[in-house]
Amino acid sequence: MKTPFHLDEHPRRPQPLAGPPAGYFDRLPMQIMARVQPSAPRESTAPGWLTALSMPLRTALASVVVLGGFTVSFLLSPTATAPAKAVALAQVPETEMVQYLLASDTRVSLTDLADLAATDRALTNTYLQASPNELQDALDAQPTDEIYL
Repeated sequence: MKTPFHLDEHPRRPQPLAGPPAGYFDRLPMQIMARVQPSAPRESTAPGWLTALSMPLRTALASVVVLGGFTVSFLLSPTATAPAKAVALAQVPETEMVQYLLASDTRVSLTDLADLAATDRALTNTYLQASPNELQDALDAQPTDEIYL
């Protein structure tokens, strides 16, 4: 718990406060200037020819050096090896695909199938063995909004 604080219990400074010595503010700038010594000129670490160039030219030179370093590092870096042989999905046997889908924990959703490129029509004909009447009944069962009509 905090101890109570009463301002009246603490002594005050004697009033009025003592003023500054005579001429203090007149001498202050000269005292500060005497303490501050001008810095000695630094020796430039850049070669003489670089300091002779104008500032825009030095900036352009720096950007060329940075871009050149990036280009050299890009060209000298080892390239990623591409897969040895890409197998098209049509070349994979159906039994192997079914075994993969049944064995893996991932589920194929409609969005996964929607991302596929154009499919082969002959492939879908082998799986869809519906009559035109069954297709029409399935389409009629789908809800329709008046907005799309």
